[in-house]
Amino acid sequence: MSGCCDNKVFEGMSDGYKRALLAVIFINAVMFFVEITAGLKSGAQALLADALDFAGDSATYTISLLVIGASLRTRAMASLFKGGSLAFIAIIILASSLYRFLGDTVPVAETMGLIGFLALLANLTSLLILMRWREGDSNVRSVWLCSRNDAVGNVGVIIAGIVVAITGAAWPDLIVAILLATLFLRSSVSIISQARAELKSEAGKS
Repeated sequence: MSGCCDNKVFEGMSDGYKRALLAVIFINAVMFFVEITAGLKSGAQALLADALDFAGDSATYTISLLVIGASLRTRAMASLFKGGSLAFIAIIILASSLYRFLGDTVPVAETMGLIGFLALLANLTSLLILMRWREGDSNVRSVWLCSRNDAVGNVGVIIAGIVVAITGAAWPDLIVAILLATLFLRSSVSIISQARAELKSEAGKS
C-alpha cells in the first residue's frame, strides 16, 4: 500500500505487485491483437485507438516492471517516457480521427459493441488486480491511470457502437476516438508533472 501511516510512498517493491503487473501486461498484449484485428476489419477508429492504447500499455507496464527497485531518478525518467508515449499515441489518434472525418466510411457497429465489451471486461479485470496499488510514485500511479483510462475508453466504444447502429453514421466512432485522445493527453500531463516533481525533489537532495 502507499504507506499512509508513515508517509512512505509505495515504489512497487512487492512480489504481489510484480505478479499483478505481469498479469496485466499479458491481458493488454492479448487485447492489442484482438482489437487491432477487429478495428482493421470493421473500420472502427475507436477500436484502433483503443488497440494502440493496449499496445502502449503493454510496453509501458513492462518498463514499470523493469525499473522497480531502481533509483527515484530512474523511475521518474521512466515515467517521463511513459507520459510522453501516451501523449504521442493521443496525437496519432487525433490526427487519424481528423483525417477520417473527411471520409465516409461507416464502421461495423456490431463489432464495435462486441469487442468493446470484451475489452471492458479485460480492463475491469486489470483494475481489480491493481486496486491495492492505485497510489504510489509516478511509476506506480501511471499504471493505474492507464488502466483506468482503458476502462473509461471501452465504455465509450460500446456507446459509440450503439449510436453508430442507430444513426448509420461514422461520427459517433470518431468523436469517441477524439475523446479518448483527450483523456490520454490529460493523463500524460498528470504523469509527467508528478515525474518532474520527483526529479526536482531528488535534485534538491544532492
